[in-house]
Parts: sequence; C-alpha cells; structure tokens
Amino acid sequence: MEALIAVLLLLLLTGVPVAFSLSLAGLAGMYFLAGGVTTFAQVPNIAYKSLDDFVLTAIPLYVLMSQILLSGKVGSDLFEVASKWLRHLPGGLGIATILACAIFAAISGSSVATAVTIGAVAIPEMLSRGYNKQMVLGSVAAGGTLGILIPPSIPMILYGSITGESVGQLFISGVVPGVLLMLLFITLVVFQAREVVPEPAASWAKRLEALRRSFWGLMLPVLVVGGIYAGWFTPTEAAAVGTIYSLIITFFVYKTLTWRDLSSILADSVKTTTMIFAIIIGAMLFGFVLTVLQLPQQMTEFVIALDAGRWIILLLINLVLLFLGCFLETVSIILITLPILYPIIMKLGFDPIWFCVIMVINMELALITPPVGMNLFVIQGISENTRMEEIAKGVLPFALVMVLLMIVLALFPNILIWLPAFLK
Repeated sequence: MEALIAVLLLLLLTGVPVAFSLSLAGLAGMYFLAGGVTTFAQVPNIAYKSLDDFVLTAIPLYVLMSQILLSGKVGSDLFEVASKWLRHLPGGLGIATILACAIFAAISGSSVATAVTIGAVAIPEMLSRGYNKQMVLGSVAAGGTLGILIPPSIPMILYGSITGESVGQLFISGVVPGVLLMLLFITLVVFQAREVVPEPAASWAKRLEALRRSFWGLMLPVLVVGGIYAGWFTPTEAAAVGTIYSLIITFFVYKTLTWRDLSSILADSVKTTTMIFAIIIGAMLFGFVLTVLQLPQQMTEFVIALDAGRWIILLLINLVLLFLGCFLETVSIILITLPILYPIIMKLGFDPIWFCVIMVINMELALITPPVGMNLFVIQGISENTRMEEIAKGVLPFALVMVLLMIVLALFPNILIWLPAFLK
C-alpha cells in the first residue's frame, strides 16, 4: 500500500497530469497488488461505470453555461450594477466586487470563471481608485472561490455522485454558508479599505439603467437555483435550462456573442469536461485498488480504534485536506479522499450534508493556497506586473475568514442544516 501511494506522489511531483498519475498508479496497483495482468480486463468496466451516472450529466452542461457567460461578458454588467449601487459606501468597490463574485458564482458554478470574469473588470477599477493592491488581489481571488460553495457547484455534484446523497439537498445546504462567507468577506474588505475615500454616489437614473441592463443576467440564478428549490426541475435539468437561457441572453439580448464564437466556446467546454472526466476515471481506477485492499474499511477501523474523540478526528481530516489542497486541485482531492472519508464520517455520526459543506469550504482554501492554488494563477494572469507573493499575502486574511466560518459551522451545525431540512 505504501508503495502505491509513493508511486502516485512520485508521478505528481514529476509533473505528470493528475488524471494520468491516478490512472498509472491504479494500473500499477492492479498489476502488483490486485491480481496481476488479468485484472486489466476490469479497466473498461471501471471506466464505463465511473461515468455511468445521470448526475454527472450536469457537469458538461454547467461547464458549457459557464463558458457562454464568460465569453459573453455577463460578469462585466454584474460588476457595473453592483458598483453603481454600492460605490458610495465605505469600501464600496470592494463590496461590489464580492457581491458580483457571489452573483456570478450562483450563475456559473465555477471559481476560475468567477475570478477571471469579475477580476478583469474589478482589479483595474479598484487599483485606479487607490485601493491597496494586495487587498484587491486577495478579494478577487477569494471572492472567486464562492463559485464552488454557492450553488450550482461541480464539487457538490461529485460528492452526490460518490456518496449517493441528493444533489438538490447539497445545493440547498450551500446557500446559507455561501451568504455568510460573502458577508464575512464584505466585512473584511470594508475594514481593510477604511482609509479609502468613497466614490461619489451614482444618480438614481444611472443605478436603474445599470439594473435594467443587467436584469436578464440577474434572472439566471433565480431561474437555475430557484427552479431547483421550487421543484420545477432537477439539478441536471436546471443545468440544461440555464445553458439554453444563457445562449438566448448572450446571443439575442446582450448580443455579446456571435455564431463564430460558438466553436471556441464548445472547444473550451469539451477540454474542461474531458479533464474532469479523465480525473474521475483515473480516481476510480485508483479507488478500485484501494477497495480490493480494503483500505476504506481498515481506515475506518483504525480511526475508531484511536478513541480520540470525533472532533479531534474531524480536525485531523481537515488538516489532511488542507495539506492536499496545497498540491492538488479540488476535483482530484474529492475523488481520491471521499471514498475513504465518507464511511469514517458516517461511523462517527456526522451529518453527511453538513460534512459536504465543510469539505467544500476546505476546497475553497485549496483554490487560494500556494503552490497550486488555481485562483492565484488566474489572478496573476489577468493582473499585469503582479508577483505571486503579493497575491498570496492578499488572500491570507480571507483564508483565515474561511477557517473561522468552518469553526462556526462546526460549533453550530444547525446554521446550514435547517434550510435543507425545512425545504425537504
């Protein structure tokens, strides 16, 4: 078993893509530990079954919707309307940035798309108004992480696919924590920008004009998320409805896209979806070996035998996830660890819906922790003359706020459990 983990780490450290690292380690485990070359006959079956889940149909649809909105520059209008309504407040542009990130997160479900879309507009605007550069970079990078907590959320879809939990319930569970995290980010931004002179208030005519121009984009989260909560359609059906709606508003209402743009949008969507599905297949091959070796059962028995108290064990689990987040991206961490962690969580008596939110917040930390934090590279790519050190320092206070929220949710789990229970 130790040799299998060593092979995986070696492949990752040498720069082999995550999907191929997991697949090669899984194949090596199947050959040396799980029965030799004859077990390779299981590979097609494992690959097929790993994707043979209707829930996973939502992933390419949400990816496509995110790419349409990103290319259609819907996020620019969202920042504009937030800026017009809030810029006269202390830290107003910072508040507008976080709020625009939250709204776009509820539309796209993608942290990277949120950071790129809002950051491209917000960063130069805030810097030109005298906001501290580190705070600006940190607020956009951290605000982008809301994309995987506020529904729709691809990590929550994967969690539901692996554990069998209702994706709709998981989506609902992310609403209250997502709003709380947004409010905590806003509070932090206001405190950090307390010395910046607020902008003059926009006239009501300009505010209403910005709101009118952004109306159709603002209706998308109402349609997608509200439709799920109202029971009009399932999360997968919501993804299809949202994709069609985003095509309509970008092609015929805002007219920011043409048919020539569609080929590049589809190509980018296929690349992202293929990457996610390749990681899923690789993780399932690796997981097959772990299952044959009965690692999940052994880990569960080992943890229970520790008799260290379930909160201590939960703390250790989160520290492991945080460590993995420094080197792996969100999808890989969930697919590798969840088959092992889920039985432990259930055995310890934790609510699986509650744990999903805790895990997703931890994955948000993974997006802004060096050296592999995806949002850090995204922000560096869209901000000229910016060093990674500046971004890392900027996100540190926001990372601490995420940890604070995890502690609050651990102490008061009903904060996130009551809404799914009420709507159920």
